[in-house]
Amino acid sequence: MRERSKRFNPITDRSSEIIAFLMASPDMPQDEELRFKIGLSVEEAVENVVRYAYDGGIGWLEAGTSLDHDTLVLTIELRDAGTPFNPLEIPDPDITLPADEREIGGLGIYLCKKMMDSISYRYEDGNNVLTMTKKLKNER
Repeated sequence: MRERSKRFNPITDRSSEIIAFLMASPDMPQDEELRFKIGLSVEEAVENVVRYAYDGGIGWLEAGTSLDHDTLVLTIELRDAGTPFNPLEIPDPDITLPADEREIGGLGIYLCKKMMDSISYRYEDGNNVLTMTKKLKNER
């Protein structure tokens, strides 16, 4: 398994750069449907860190990918030292309600849960660590 990661510091106004870095990984699939699902999940997760992790918006984010070539499972990991926050504790939104009747927030992480195969959170060594995985089709 090869890992590719980079630390972005500061992250203020750098969402696009961080997302582009992750999506340019050689680990990313060529399949357009998979890339769309992964890209949407990456965008939602990165935006959440950039917008909410640090009071005042200045801090770092380490973003990386790895691919297990035996199982073809892509792993995306985001690590930050912002305020401890487990986004998986937010209840899923009631998508049966009209948009104007729904609670604000939670839709992004809900989409990540639907698009990715697994999402986990841990607080480790003073850092938030969000890990998302996606099984890739056998295209390699």
